[in-house]
Amino acid sequence: MLSRLLSPLAGLLLLATVPAAAQAPAPSTAAGNRFVADSLDAYVQRGLRQWNIPGLAVVVVKDGQVVASKGYGVRAVGKPEPVDANTLFLIASNTKLFTGTALAKLDEEKKLSLNDKVTKYLPDFQLYDPTSTQLTTVRDLLGHHLGTKTFQGDFTFWSSNLSRADIVRSMRLLQPPFQFRQEYGYCNAGFLAAGQIIPVVTGGTQWEDYVQQTMLRPLGMSSTSMSTAGFGQRPNIALPYSNAYGPLAQLPFDHVDNLGPAASMVSNVNDLGKWLQCQIDSGKYQGRRVLSWPVVRRTRDVVTAVSARKSALLPEHFRTYGLGVFAADYNGRQVYWHTGGATGYVSNTCFVPEERLGIAILTNQDNQSFFEALRYQLLDAYLGMPYLDRSQQLLARSRPGREGTLKDVAALAARVAKKNKPAQQLDAYAGQYTHPLYGPIQVERKGKQLLVRFGRHPELTATLDYMDGQEFRTVYSNLTYGIYPAIFTLENGQVKTLELRVNDGIEQDPYVFSKG
Repeated sequence: MLSRLLSPLAGLLLLATVPAAAQAPAPSTAAGNRFVADSLDAYVQRGLRQWNIPGLAVVVVKDGQVVASKGYGVRAVGKPEPVDANTLFLIASNTKLFTGTALAKLDEEKKLSLNDKVTKYLPDFQLYDPTSTQLTTVRDLLGHHLGTKTFQGDFTFWSSNLSRADIVRSMRLLQPPFQFRQEYGYCNAGFLAAGQIIPVVTGGTQWEDYVQQTMLRPLGMSSTSMSTAGFGQRPNIALPYSNAYGPLAQLPFDHVDNLGPAASMVSNVNDLGKWLQCQIDSGKYQGRRVLSWPVVRRTRDVVTAVSARKSALLPEHFRTYGLGVFAADYNGRQVYWHTGGATGYVSNTCFVPEERLGIAILTNQDNQSFFEALRYQLLDAYLGMPYLDRSQQLLARSRPGREGTLKDVAALAARVAKKNKPAQQLDAYAGQYTHPLYGPIQVERKGKQLLVRFGRHPELTATLDYMDGQEFRTVYSNLTYGIYPAIFTLENGQVKTLELRVNDGIEQDPYVFSKG
């Protein structure tokens, strides 16, 4: 309230009178390095046990030096091969800063302007609303403020058989619940559309080739791949796991090259340490200029306000989004970061340029927050925060949600176990169903169950077990999609619709498919 009553000058004078002792303590490089040297190994090993994570890799860069680059745990459950600094993981949305940097570089080279309308380069581009279509700029595609919900459309797009052009074309079917440029809503398809502009303005150089030529090769990131294709055949890879809906289980590999500019990169901590050094040295690596400072700075400029409320957990008061990177304050320092989530993998990259600090953490279990707890623990150590066990803090907060999910799964199993019989014959539910965005699915009878085949995901099926009313339990063949009720509706005794839900981390709202 006080800040609303003060003039800007009075506010500055008030700040100037605050005693030095009341300001944020100076960060302690020594304290951070001591934590890495003396406590990191035990902290991580305990975290792997607490959160049931098979393997983790971490790199810490400080003042131009790699303080730590190492692995913990195993690549595959039941096998002895350890995770090391060269073990490959899907880094998912950590791809986005590479894409944002590519567009910022093309802006600097005058091959495009971030303020250009998207339709200048992609004439067929359309959003649901024609006015928004005409207003959308390249910058808007990278800012997560198109009016859509976070992850809207991703059940259709993620790991599907749709091409990049198909996905961009489908953006016109995403009915936004929010106003254009008014609300933050994380949009993978927007980054894809931005990446599709690159070959238009470079004479045909594709997104993956442009990033390889301008960033990966100059940085010597020789193990990093732009593609998830063939990942399972590469040496020294971490396999994907989750325990979101039951005991820890191995999951299939994602195939997300169709969303490449948003999510398809593969890397290890040795390579990401080079990317971090480039970020904290204003675009230089080992004294050589890789990216100009204006390009690096442009990626960090605020495009979208995410939050301006004090965090209850962290020494943080605001969050913003730039061109593929979040920013926040953390105990008085400006911190940039992104996270990445794919089936069986979660990761983060983080850098604090004014302290010349960089952190990257890769894991192969997607139902945990330890990868973030470790980042906060390292930030606390290097930025002068009193010790607080971030792993215990986040573990306690996550436990109710975890237990709630398992309780819900058990409740569905109990309803199935009653062996009720539907009023309709199972054959009455069989047939083709269609959703305006997703397209067709096929429901077949299979003994006492129904089987769903997904047109956009040929490798995905779901079994439906009858519970009661018009509800069946859905169990997806890929458990990352979850275990939820499937709800049919009838009209005049005829099956009309089927509502399916997936894991909120894929898409938050259910899809209603119409029969016939």
